[in-house]
Amino acid sequence: MFGFFNKKNKGPVVYKRADHCISRKDIDSDALKVLYRLNSLGYTAYLVGGGVRDLLLGRKPKDFDVGTSATPPEVRKAFRNCFLIGRRFRLAHIRFGTKVIETATFRRCSQSVGEIIEHAAEGPFEDNTFGTPETDAYRRDFTVNGLFYNIKDFSVIDWVGGMKDIKKKVIRSIGDPDIRFQEDPVRMMRAIKFSSRLGFKIERGTEAAIKRRHSCIRTAAIPRVCEEVFRLFTYGSSAQAFSMLYKYGLLGDLLPDLARFIDSDGGLKSPTFKYLKSLDEYEKMMSSKGFEVSNGLRSAVLYTSMYRNEKKEGAGRKVMQTLSNSLKTPKSVYFSGVLLLESVKRLSQSPAKAKRKFVHNRDFLDALDYNRIILRAEGRDESILNQWADLYEEKGNKE
Repeated sequence: MFGFFNKKNKGPVVYKRADHCISRKDIDSDALKVLYRLNSLGYTAYLVGGGVRDLLLGRKPKDFDVGTSATPPEVRKAFRNCFLIGRRFRLAHIRFGTKVIETATFRRCSQSVGEIIEHAAEGPFEDNTFGTPETDAYRRDFTVNGLFYNIKDFSVIDWVGGMKDIKKKVIRSIGDPDIRFQEDPVRMMRAIKFSSRLGFKIERGTEAAIKRRHSCIRTAAIPRVCEEVFRLFTYGSSAQAFSMLYKYGLLGDLLPDLARFIDSDGGLKSPTFKYLKSLDEYEKMMSSKGFEVSNGLRSAVLYTSMYRNEKKEGAGRKVMQTLSNSLKTPKSVYFSGVLLLESVKRLSQSPAKAKRKFVHNRDFLDALDYNRIILRAEGRDESILNQWADLYEEKGNKE
């Protein structure tokens, strides 16, 4: 078993209400319903994972997940609006309209280290073995994600030292990071995502393990890797995230053509990261308005510098194909990315001198925003783009 289970555990550190900042008013009302209902039926039920971490940091969680001693059938029996999903490990999805409160039975690791490493290439390690709050905490990825909030006495339960690491602003692997990253290589990408999103430093041992084990990411399932790559954009911190991928060697494993180009384009000083920083500002602005940026736009910005280095006809298709080959992205991402890259020439001309029918293209607004992102990264004038935006508004008023 993992090394941390060999140590004699003295029990968790329990932080009483006066020792932390979490308030029930900041917890989703439907998540509270789930917690109270399960507790009233005699089960243990905690708010778990990233939701607890974000509340402690004064952030609004995207999701509120529940861990419980109730088995999936018991959870389903307790809630009429519950649906069970998953094959290897059953999860309960309790639906409130379009919202889902994911509820999982406490788990434990049921395989030996040797078995985990031997089967690492088959996908993320999962098990069907129920456990306790303690074993569930230790099977999580990083200490900041291993905290539980107990609605019964409003305390935070910490088996893994997560509270200290939140205060230190550190991302630290639970257990031996070499083993944990072989167990599930995608955890290396998650470490970078949390570090860049939260502004936390990756702990030295965890960082060293990423540098040693980065090539293990090639054994991970491509759909999971693709999903995690695009998640790096979602919090307006992609410039930092992709610079870390490059620094640790993961970018070379994930997107080798892009990594080789960045090597020849100044490394960490490549304009690629300047364009991503401009994209981050756009992502934050759109998020504040309740909108999400398309993956086609993200891909185009990521490959802008590489595209501009290509002098041949069809450069947009060529560079987007390297992304598609590596991550098996949907065709919609490929075609949108190509159109956006090649829209620069068209939108650099005044609409009075260009073919105006482009405003009817379904990707026109993305093209407009893509060009603004690039112009702002380069500190250039946007007056011609404003003319195109005005033309689009005219079209909308006529329709």
